[in-house]
Amino acid sequence: MDHNKSNDNNNDSRNVAFYVREANPIDLMNPGISRINVDYWTETYNAGFYLHYFLTWPDLFLVAVDPNKEIIGYIMGKVEGEGTNWHSHITALSVDLFHRKCGIASDLMKRFEEVSNKRKAYFCDLYVRVSNQVAVEMYKKMGYVIYRRVLEYYSGDPSEDAFDMRKPLLCDVDRKSVLPAPKDPIHPDEVPE
Repeated sequence: MDHNKSNDNNNDSRNVAFYVREANPIDLMNPGISRINVDYWTETYNAGFYLHYFLTWPDLFLVAVDPNKEIIGYIMGKVEGEGTNWHSHITALSVDLFHRKCGIASDLMKRFEEVSNKRKAYFCDLYVRVSNQVAVEMYKKMGYVIYRRVLEYYSGDPSEDAFDMRKPLLCDVDRKSVLPAPKDPIHPDEVPE
């Protein structure tokens, strides 16, 4: 099912037409996804990694497409855990540099959360660089909270900490998934697989 959208965001006067749909095998080869992965904030993965997500969680691998059928954004993730720890995880979210601040990331996340609710996830989580304050603020506006800090999560010189951010979903009526973490901060080897 496609979601059509024409967004006029108060932060940006551009009116951008796009629609969100599940990714397909051709999208994995499309230069759109690799073209989007050009900035510092976006983690990149090998083709096998993207293919694994596509084959295992196809309903959680979504693309935003413009009227010319060019990919201008994508989100991919998975579901994991057990019991009240059954949750969806956003592994990657990126929007083309020329289409940011137009509501595309928000729409991708909303659609991802809809699918997560259908999968009976208790919460949705993601990791974001501590220094990426634009993304942190966007996630907060969408109802995500900083659950804990993961020390030196992003490798590099220097390495960088991540915020583990969470949003309770429909199954978590008591919002237990966003209660204070039992340990904060943690090291990457303490992050559950």
